[in-house]
Amino acid sequence: MAEVTGFAVFFFPQALEALGDAIKPYLQDGPAGPHILCNEIDTGGALIEMTIEARDREGKTVELQLMVPTSMVRMIVSARGEAAFGFGPRAEAPVPALPPVGPTAEPAEAPPQAVPSPATPQAPSNPPPSGPPETLGDAPKPE
Repeated sequence: MAEVTGFAVFFFPQALEALGDAIKPYLQDGPAGPHILCNEIDTGGALIEMTIEARDREGKTVELQLMVPTSMVRMIVSARGEAAFGFGPRAEAPVPALPPVGPTAEPAEAPPQAVPSPATPQAPSNPPPSGPPETLGDAPKPE
């Protein structure tokens, strides 16, 4: 399993509105909506603690911890190091050509078995024994 390299935290629209301008410098926009990319996350408690790396005005790397109520978070997605993170279109593998179907196809070799042949139900020749267990032995012979 690849090492987790980060998390994308998505918020409810009402939460973004309530947080206002205070959250905007940390948000990144994407096709799935605004989110925060963070290195670590702690969800144990009433607040979700997000640790992010940022640069200060002098260009130095600083570690920031943002905390928001858990009720504001819509979804958390882990980003793994083995593949690019994002929500853009993925390159699909080529689809192999399928055999022709319709009037140009070869006829089936086996007879169809989806519909059973009509048959009249037959009554069993020997009805199953009935009665108490002690009478299920051999039937008495008529005299």
